[in-house]
Amino acid sequence: MDYQQERIDLAAAFRWAVRLNFHEAVANHFSLAVNADGSQFLMNPNQRHFSLIRASDLLLLDANDPTTMQLPGAPDPTAWGLHGAIHRHCRHASCVMHCHSVYATVLASLHNSELLPIDQTTAAFYQRYIIDHQFGGLAFEAEGERCATLLSDPKVKVMIMGNHGLLVLGDNVADTFNRLYYFERAAKTYILALQTGQPLRTLANPIAAKVAQEMETYPEQAARHFSDLKAILDRDEADYKK
Repeated sequence: MDYQQERIDLAAAFRWAVRLNFHEAVANHFSLAVNADGSQFLMNPNQRHFSLIRASDLLLLDANDPTTMQLPGAPDPTAWGLHGAIHRHCRHASCVMHCHSVYATVLASLHNSELLPIDQTTAAFYQRYIIDHQFGGLAFEAEGERCATLLSDPKVKVMIMGNHGLLVLGDNVADTFNRLYYFERAAKTYILALQTGQPLRTLANPIAAKVAQEMETYPEQAARHFSDLKAILDRDEADYKK
């Protein structure tokens, strides 16, 4: 296979999204750039359940090819609209993961979708996300282009897609999946805390900023986390590599 290791890593992310209940039927999509300017990328095939995706199933697409949706085996049109636009305009977005995980989507559905720093995990995202307040429908090409314009700052790696779901960027699959995992955990903690109806114990801004910086630079966490996730798949679902 071309880009074999990249395919294996991305396939592993799909399988773990199922295990963690981040998937939604045959919707949602992850992508990974494979060239220097990010315009060529791997992405899941059209409406395939994440639990069935193998490394060889992944599509190799060119964000600058306007004929993509007319080609045999074309991707899901909303996946192309969103990921194609991001890989075309946001060179820093090497890996892009979009899903409707439960707690992040609940957060995206609130009138105030801010994630307050109430513990170490929520604080990890302090001043490191943006909220899209202008949901315009399914992410066909025009909506995808609009979303891409919100991601021009390389420091912004999480977008809470108001009335929609979650979008996470990263340097590679391990980095991105680790961020996706922890954001959903953070959203869960926050939503459950809100449900108690009690006042929140919110961290002071300097402490939240300190925690966010410490978590961002924590040595090897993403790589080690994802390596162990792949080891579990190697034991239980080794066909993901095929």
